[in-house]
Amino acid sequence: MLESVHSEHSGPPSHRDRPPRRRRRDRHGRGMRGPLAPRPVPIALTRAEKFDDLASDSVERLTKRWPELERVRFAVLDVPEAETELLADEPVALGRMVPATADETAMIILYRRPLELRAESRSELEMLVHDILVEQVADLLGLDPDTVDPDG
Repeated sequence: MLESVHSEHSGPPSHRDRPPRRRRRDRHGRGMRGPLAPRPVPIALTRAEKFDDLASDSVERLTKRWPELERVRFAVLDVPEAETELLADEPVALGRMVPATADETAMIILYRRPLELRAESRSELEMLVHDILVEQVADLLGLDPDTVDPDG
């Protein structure tokens, strides 16, 4: 339901790309090397994974109320694509709605980093993500945001 597209880098392979190694004690007395918690534990999730979970919850909440959103693709990008003529006084986009075409379904995109920078807490980020999703869904459906989510 939610696609997550994070920036690719062309540096050395990350720890996720390598095969798992047996953990052993560091010879220099610094204790065990490796992650502090196993992957499924919430503390082991990256900020991007936590954001994806938060966005998925909000999308699920909206999809229950508006079944027509089942046909819409939702995605998370780290930052907006660079615009060729971006003006200095123009605000950075927090989200975007791409209308459906003959070949493609409609898509709503959230921009993770600008949203994270505007929120001071996890609860504020949760509300901001939901508000941006509601605005984009309202734009897509041609409705007022208060109609899309009267509880929000």
